Amino acid sequence: MPDAESLIRYHELLLFMRAHPHSARVLKLTKQQLNSFRTRVEKLEASGADMGAFADPSVSGIAGTSVTDTFGYDIVRWLADRHPNEVKFDWDWFEDDYRIAERWPRFMPLLEEDAFVEANVPYVEWLRRARGRERELPWLMKRFEALRLTDKEKAEAYNPQKLYVNWTPADSATRTLMQLPVKKVFFHRTPLIQRRDVFLRGELEKPAPEIKRLSPSQGQRILELARQTSTMRYRELYGFTHGDPRRVLQAGLGRGVELFIFGVPAARRLPLRAYHAAMIFKNGIPVGYFEGLSLAERMESGFNFYYTFREGETAWIYARILNVFRELLGVTAFAIDPYQIGFENEEGIQSGAFWFYRKLGFRPVNRDLLQMTKREEQKLATRKNYRTPAPTLRKLAVGSMIFELDQDKTGDWDNFQVRKVGLAVQRRMAQRYGGEAERIRAEAVRKVRARLGLRGDPEALSDFAVVLDSIPGVGGWSVEEKRSMVQIIRAKTGADETKYLKLMQNQPRFRAELVRLGSAR
Repeated sequence: MPDAESLIRYHELLLFMRAHPHSARVLKLTKQQLNSFRTRVEKLEASGADMGAFADPSVSGIAGTSVTDTFGYDIVRWLADRHPNEVKFDWDWFEDDYRIAERWPRFMPLLEEDAFVEANVPYVEWLRRARGRERELPWLMKRFEALRLTDKEKAEAYNPQKLYVNWTPADSATRTLMQLPVKKVFFHRTPLIQRRDVFLRGELEKPAPEIKRLSPSQGQRILELARQTSTMRYRELYGFTHGDPRRVLQAGLGRGVELFIFGVPAARRLPLRAYHAAMIFKNGIPVGYFEGLSLAERMESGFNFYYTFREGETAWIYARILNVFRELLGVTAFAIDPYQIGFENEEGIQSGAFWFYRKLGFRPVNRDLLQMTKREEQKLATRKNYRTPAPTLRKLAVGSMIFELDQDKTGDWDNFQVRKVGLAVQRRMAQRYGGEAERIRAEAVRKVRARLGLRGDPEALSDFAVVLDSIPGVGGWSVEEKRSMVQIIRAKTGADETKYLKLMQNQPRFRAELVRLGSAR
């Protein structure tokens, strides 16, 4: 290959064929070619070729290359623990002395003498003297680990330093050769399933595949793969960074596709929404990820198929994933955030994300945008070779979209945003308590305990208390409604969030109040 662009293109074609092989011979040949890639990259670099194309996030992670970024504390700690010989600080990118001056004196005696009053402090030299024979990055991470702070507080101390970390992964952890062992490869001897062949409502109504729970050790192994493939693509997904290895589920979607679903431990859960992330493997190759944020029967879904695989049955896989979550969580309304379809996201505009979801049956919740959509559909139907211009796609992307399986509840969630719930609570608390956070929580907890007859202090109580304190008439709810509300609060920090969601789906009073709070203008 004469240049970086050609070699990258060849790599991506091979990787696609590795995930979608036509035969055992094709599979064998693609494996052989991919195994040679570190050598190919090294030879190209030695020839003096421009290697800048390998730094593009859309193709990062090829064998023989590295990634450099200001990764968050949890990911850097994980890299230092699992890949200590492959990571280092990249001081060429370093740019913020002030943040270091605030933190490193905790680890290095007399550094204040230099950092607090001198200019051009040689922080890297201080670090190199302090670490002795130990590598810089693991040494510094151990110092942060030793701080008497919570993990969240350690992250708050580390992240503002904006330290660039370079990771040169071993071949087995690169996109080129990373794979999950599979017992049976699915060979594509017939054409791929196209988007026009996918009927979303029909797929959602089909029986879901078997969902099984992995052992903690199996869950940890899958979580490691998810973190690796996400980090090398410059993405830090909350559910991979903080996933709970004890709560990893597996579902075989068919056609060589395996879905692994991660929950998060109670200490990392969101105040109201249930959080789940999923990694998607095709014939053992990671091809994309999914993120679901659920409240009652509504799920906000984030779906990303990696560039290399976007021509590979994407719509069918997406439909099967929603089918699994419908079965697992009882969700029936699937919302798409504007960012997913291109709002302030040029990748979404270029990929035509709006039409991907629209052609599956999603509708814009804004009436004006729905009318604009129908006009565009008319143009597409009557004008040969017409394509929606990018400026029009940007206009269509400013509003959310939704697909509702339960048509009796159509429109219930059209104007809902969980952010509105939070803002409504802030406004009410400021009016009543002057915005003093601790006083707000304490007073809300006291009232809610009295109104619900709640005994004890469940971990989730303070978050629910400030919401319930903003709902008029809670004290007048029926005994059964109050009892179910107590069960919901306790379930939020239970073994997983499935029970929490299903209890909420069966508490129409609370669901209706949440919709009202989150739909107010």
